[in-house]
Amino acid sequence: MTWSRPDLEQVAQGMKGVVLWDEPMSRHTSLRVGGPADLYLEPADLDELEQALARTRSAGIPCLVIGGGYNLLVRDGGIRGCVISLKGFNTLEPLPGARLEVGAGVTNQVLTRFAAEQCLGGIEFLSAIPGSFGGALTMNAGAHGGETMQRVELLTTLRQSGALVRKREELEYGYRFLKLEPGEIVLGARLRLEPVERRLIEENIQEYIAKRGGQRVGFPNAGSFFKNPAGASAWRLIDEAGMRGWMIGGAQVSEVHTNFLVNKGGANAADFLALAELIKLRVKEKAGVELEEEVRIVGE
Repeated sequence: MTWSRPDLEQVAQGMKGVVLWDEPMSRHTSLRVGGPADLYLEPADLDELEQALARTRSAGIPCLVIGGGYNLLVRDGGIRGCVISLKGFNTLEPLPGARLEVGAGVTNQVLTRFAAEQCLGGIEFLSAIPGSFGGALTMNAGAHGGETMQRVELLTTLRQSGALVRKREELEYGYRFLKLEPGEIVLGARLRLEPVERRLIEENIQEYIAKRGGQRVGFPNAGSFFKNPAGASAWRLIDEAGMRGWMIGGAQVSEVHTNFLVNKGGANAADFLALAELIKLRVKEKAGVELEEEVRIVGE
């Protein structure tokens, strides 16, 4: 390690946003597990974000950018260097022509509720997907035939050279995939939606939540833990492997939705990692299918 604590202090110097030292990531992840980050920041605006990134690059400090901490598993040893959260990038503004300007820090549930209030349809599928909109964009999250990128008109990202705005037609994306440069950060997007009667939007939201089951698991989770293999459903493979309700430590395969791993209380990251490995082993033995994690696993 060539950087030092004074280098980290220089990164945080003068910031108006949130600055926390030796901060447990269990406070900032939906699974409620994860060891401490040396430095945790929530920049107040784009200028602060660019400044923090430039300072970490200059000092050679590792830097992890996160959204709301969903779809993320931080190991128990924590994160050396700097964690930057985009929670403060929470723009949510209606525009003419059934459009919405949405920041990366807005949660999917807040977005879909706001769109319903505006009588704007087409994004309801996100109501059943835990996480932030930035995460939904980064992985092109989808459900029930809908995908996030289908509704994007303009995407705003940040590269080392500065902010970049591109039309959807200029982007390369697919199933759970959006091509970005290494280190490129999604800041938000302009969505093109459709005027729809609010009653119909609310019915769609309730239907999606009921089908997905994710909001009824009742315990901290990271949403779908594994990707769906081609032509199959991860939850069904896990269920058929006899893993429903299986526990290691405080981590459990949800009894409601078997592709959700939940924190029943007192779990640590090691519990989730061990449970995930057991699931993959049992599914491989039963169905001959290799499951791949959808959650991002980081830290020491």
